[in-house]
Amino acid sequence: MVDASQNTIAQNIRLIQARIHEAEKKYQRPPGAVQLLAVSKTRPVEDVYAAMSIDQQHFGENYLQDAVPKIEAVSNSHPNCTIKWHFIGPIQSNKTQAIAQHFNWVHSIDRLKIARRLSEQRQAEQTPLNICIQVNTSGESSKSGVSPEETLHLAKEISLLPNLNLRGLMTIPASSENFTQQRQPFHLLHELKEECVTQGLLLDTLSMGMTNDMEAAIAEGSTIVRIGTAIFGARLK
Repeated sequence: MVDASQNTIAQNIRLIQARIHEAEKKYQRPPGAVQLLAVSKTRPVEDVYAAMSIDQQHFGENYLQDAVPKIEAVSNSHPNCTIKWHFIGPIQSNKTQAIAQHFNWVHSIDRLKIARRLSEQRQAEQTPLNICIQVNTSGESSKSGVSPEETLHLAKEISLLPNLNLRGLMTIPASSENFTQQRQPFHLLHELKEECVTQGLLLDTLSMGMTNDMEAAIAEGSTIVRIGTAIFGARLK
């Protein structure tokens, strides 16, 4: 039986999908151009199942120790499912092996050392690990991410690594309630992606936009919005 909270999760996903579709139409984006990444960090596996019940396919996790039991539980209970797991948090060197083993995507690469370890530790029988480079578009010392000026060089280096598939760029900009200000860091990330493309890198992904700024991100070309609170409620810890 699905309880009230699980019904709420399904309803919330439908509301977010409606926001995405409305923004796609408003900003002349093709229908289906923007993928919803449900950020299930700190949430129990039952919440993941509730989202899966209405065909949510992509889930984001920040904390490896919380994520791996959920990933294994879903794999064991739904062995034929096509769920994709995205790691979106900071990465310590001692965590790369487990990330390389369990995840389909990593959005938070800002050092060549970490990318190399993921490449070395991705198993040969696995498909290449999809990678996004995290860019600090706001220049905040508290935020992870490579500087805009160093992005192209890092992208070129990562693109040469085996077992990785460099897909695009990610950012977590400074919070703002002003729509025009929200768009500025997303516009910068879009420009950085285009610069990489002109240099021959086959990037197709902009991971940008969360609950409060997803429309601004979609206006600037986002292809993945990372939504947690608006789907699952406040984080549990």
